[in-house]
Amino acid sequence: MPDLKLETFDEVPQGAEALIDSALTEYHDEMLGGPANLRKLFIPLHDQDGAVEGGIVGQTGRKWLFIAMLFVPEYRRGQGIAGNLLAAAEREARKRGCKAVYLDTINPVARRTYQKHGYSVVGGLDEFTDGYSVTWMKKQL
Repeated sequence: MPDLKLETFDEVPQGAEALIDSALTEYHDEMLGGPANLRKLFIPLHDQDGAVEGGIVGQTGRKWLFIAMLFVPEYRRGQGIAGNLLAAAEREARKRGCKAVYLDTINPVARRTYQKHGYSVVGGLDEFTDGYSVTWMKKQL
C-alpha cells in the first residue's frame, strides 16, 4: 500500500464537498434503514415593507425537526415573537410527522427562551468561546 499523503487546505475544491456529502449520506441511509427525506423549513419574519428581517431556518428528517437558526431583530424582542416562531415550526414539524425538535445555542438569553417554551437541556460544551458555552436542547412534540 502506498504511503498516505494528507494535506490541509483553507478552501474545499469544487465538487469535493458534494462527493463526500453524497458518500456519507449513502452510508447513513444504508446504516439507518432508508433515506432521511430531509426537507428545509423556513418561516420568515418580515419588516413593515415585506423584507425578511429574521425568522427560523431548519430542516426535518428522520422524524425530527432541527432548528439551525432563529433570529428576531433587537427592536422586536420581548414581544413573544420567538415563541410564535417556535410554535409555528413545531406545528409544521408535527404535520411532517416529527416526534421532537432539537437545536443548539450559545446565547444564554435564547437558552432561557427555549426553556420557557418547553425545551430541555440535553448536553453542552462548556467554555466554547470567550466564556460562552454551547447548549444542546430538545423538545418532544
